[in-house]
Amino acid sequence: MIDVPLAVLDLAPVAAGTTVGDALRATTELARRTEALGYQRFWVAEHHNMPAIASSSPAVLLAHLAAHTTTIRIGSGGVMLPNHAPLVVAEQFGTLEALHPGRVDLGIGRAPGTDQGTALALRRTVEGLSAEAFPEELASLIGYFTGEERIVATPGRGDMPAIWLLGSSGFSARLAGMLGLPFSFAHHFSARNTEPAMELYRRHFQPSRWLERPYAMVAVSAICADTDERAEWLAGPASLAFLKLRQGRPEPLVSPEEAAAYPYTTEERQFVADRRVGQGLGSPETVERQLTDLVARTGADELMLTTMVYDLEDRARSFELIAEKAAR
Repeated sequence: MIDVPLAVLDLAPVAAGTTVGDALRATTELARRTEALGYQRFWVAEHHNMPAIASSSPAVLLAHLAAHTTTIRIGSGGVMLPNHAPLVVAEQFGTLEALHPGRVDLGIGRAPGTDQGTALALRRTVEGLSAEAFPEELASLIGYFTGEERIVATPGRGDMPAIWLLGSSGFSARLAGMLGLPFSFAHHFSARNTEPAMELYRRHFQPSRWLERPYAMVAVSAICADTDERAEWLAGPASLAFLKLRQGRPEPLVSPEEAAAYPYTTEERQFVADRRVGQGLGSPETVERQLTDLVARTGADELMLTTMVYDLEDRARSFELIAEKAAR
């Protein structure tokens, strides 16, 4: 049994032959279904210049998702702070918190979530593009919510969502601990760094006005189906999409049939195999064993599952099967 709370990280994947509108409607439907299954939170992630991902505007999408659900927490996994002025983020998420009090998470990342050219187009200046400015900008963002900044953020001041730090290395883990904030680690694309980051976070944790003790969530790729073979089949499109992204050729998710027919080289197959290490992939029993082991190794207080498959029904079925293996 998976004995920690479960959450969802969704990227609004765009399948080949469909539209961005189709992808966003599928994400909305998935939020409703996972809420009914008892998932604790539903996050969307900021990415840019990626044809397979439609969640480029988290605040806009989250407003829509919050209006179409009632209890599940909604949030960003995350907003990439180097892309935005802190005041803008404070006003956007202050608006969400004012409209849906107690349901909003603001997950903050320090990477741009895209290439440098696109990051420059977003920010319109090279100032702030470096991660070195992140601690200062984070402090400014929090200050707009708490009223410690000179400028009044309206909405924002007095309407503070739950702030999380996100990371795939030790920097954010250490900073989250020092600030006494909850921390979410991107195990789904940085599996080798997960356990060291968890140790760093807990070692540096200082109690704060927001958190008395460490609270760490691990984001993990999970594709569950009735059999191991079916799950492997469904995982093909995401593996191929990630390979092409790393090759500088991003494109929408192809069908499992097209992914299976792709002529992988030996090196490409090894890349895909390496990426799957430490993730959840297989039948309900297989995934239960994998995720239980992950919790035991990392001490995670919560797991956030991200499931990139071609069809909404297969995506929803994966979350349903995993929910059946979770503690109630």
